[in-house]
Amino acid sequence: MRIVLVGPPGAGKGTQAQFLAEHFGIPHIATGDIFRANLRSGTPLGLEAKTFMDSGDLVPDSVTNAMVADRLAQPDVAEGFLLDGFPRNVIQAEVLDAILSEVGMELDAAVEFTVEPAEIVRRLAGRRTCRKCGRAWHLDFDTPSDPAKCDDCGGELYQREDDNEATIRRRLEVYREQTEPIIDYYRHQGLLITISAMGEIVEITSRTISALRAAVSR
Repeated sequence: MRIVLVGPPGAGKGTQAQFLAEHFGIPHIATGDIFRANLRSGTPLGLEAKTFMDSGDLVPDSVTNAMVADRLAQPDVAEGFLLDGFPRNVIQAEVLDAILSEVGMELDAAVEFTVEPAEIVRRLAGRRTCRKCGRAWHLDFDTPSDPAKCDDCGGELYQREDDNEATIRRRLEVYREQTEPIIDYYRHQGLLITISAMGEIVEITSRTISALRAAVSR
């Protein structure tokens, strides 16, 4: 099964990706992991990306696309994959179609996770990170005994800059401007599956698995 996950920040794509990849026995391919692997291994693509990052510039789509193409050429994706974080815009979606076409593959589904903006703000703004050990907590869902201290090591808990409300709302604007158009792109291809990401994690996973099985059996 070949799947793309789409959804705003805070929708829980990373969490669902892990469960779905395990359930279907396919690799979870996250763009962040691809970047780190290329940088760590010092591949030509990693070195090229590093030149942009060292100068404070965004890594261009051409480099990201090439990294994804290289990853999708690996033997472990022969039976399927789950892409998380790519594509982020229509141009990348078209590139992905071209990459798959070259190797005789096509997507089975694009899963869109939907969450109300107010819930996204609550999920992300409530996160706290330990300065000492890096453990992540949440003021509503995984509450520390003291909201200012880590239960594991006693380190100071802080709110990351990208988790404050103003930044979250800006991230949602960027998502609506750049990424939401791919929802229509996949809808027109008949590949879109929309799943509410509200509720318990296991319930969301169960809904998604059922929808995917129904889609591929049509």
